[in-house]
Amino acid sequence: MRVPADLLWKPDLMIEEMIEKDKAVPNPFITIHSNGFVEHVRDLMVVSTCKMQIYKFPFDIQSCTLSLKSIVYPEEELRFEVIDDSKLITEWTRQMMRNESEWFLIDITVKDQSVSRFLEKQSVLMYTIRMKRRSALYIANFLVPILFFFCLDMASFLMSDSEREKVSFKVTVLLAVTVMQLILNDILPSSSDRIPLIAVYCIGIFGLMMVSLLETMLVMYLIEKDSASKEKKADKNRSLNVKKWTHCACVCNLSDEPPSELLSVTKEDKRSQLMKESNSLEKFPDELSEAVKALSLLLSRKEERKPDYWTRVAKKLNIIFFFVYVTVSALFLVVIFSLWIHANDE
Repeated sequence: MRVPADLLWKPDLMIEEMIEKDKAVPNPFITIHSNGFVEHVRDLMVVSTCKMQIYKFPFDIQSCTLSLKSIVYPEEELRFEVIDDSKLITEWTRQMMRNESEWFLIDITVKDQSVSRFLEKQSVLMYTIRMKRRSALYIANFLVPILFFFCLDMASFLMSDSEREKVSFKVTVLLAVTVMQLILNDILPSSSDRIPLIAVYCIGIFGLMMVSLLETMLVMYLIEKDSASKEKKADKNRSLNVKKWTHCACVCNLSDEPPSELLSVTKEDKRSQLMKESNSLEKFPDELSEAVKALSLLLSRKEERKPDYWTRVAKKLNIIFFFVYVTVSALFLVVIFSLWIHANDE
């Protein structure tokens, strides 16, 4: 027989962790069976508080409790009797759940306790709900993209160090990781006492990429230092060549036009000797230019075979840093993922 719920007495039950008023439509009827069993089915829309442990996010397992008790009745007047079969309760709960969203229900345990309230004791039912987060979406949308950005940063070592696009490429990848960190800040709750491993993962990769950017800037500075010294040497050589050629031109002009007083005093044999000397002086600039060309050709070949000092230092530094960078990165990733697998979430 079903009668209106207002005709019979009902216990004043409440959920202690509930923080918002129930918005579900109440059931206006109570079912009375022939053996005296009274059944009152009531749906509740519960919004409760739960302290979350997000150290292993997104591979975390959360444990939340719901405490069912009376507001005013003591244990002598109202006592709960509960089904303590956890497997049965978990199975019933899974059948009634319509949507698990991002959580997977592991199990539900129930425990009957007697707690003190002022000078009285009350009977309390404590339901402990253990849930596991579905991590596939976070792996595909967060962890893997950051790992791809990190691989792009490693691949940038294949680019030429003399190109300025290398620095802009590294800065772009670094900004992409920064955007992912801002997204993570919106996802994670701020109530955790420990720094989550996923935050350590992001900060570690960001730090490695920043060190890589600083090393690239240092290498480019050393290479540009050599190019600046080359330009100074080239300017100095040009000025010396101009001075030599002006000096030769003056000598040639003096040899072409000997003084008239000297020609009038000397004899015929001395005139012929002077003419020979002048001819030899005319041939001297041509020989000097050929020697200068040969010397510059040898120096250019030598510079092509052996790079400048700071360029060699930059190349050695780049090779050493690449191996150290790969080793440290591999160790960091191994340690982080091992902690994610084996660390305790509490």
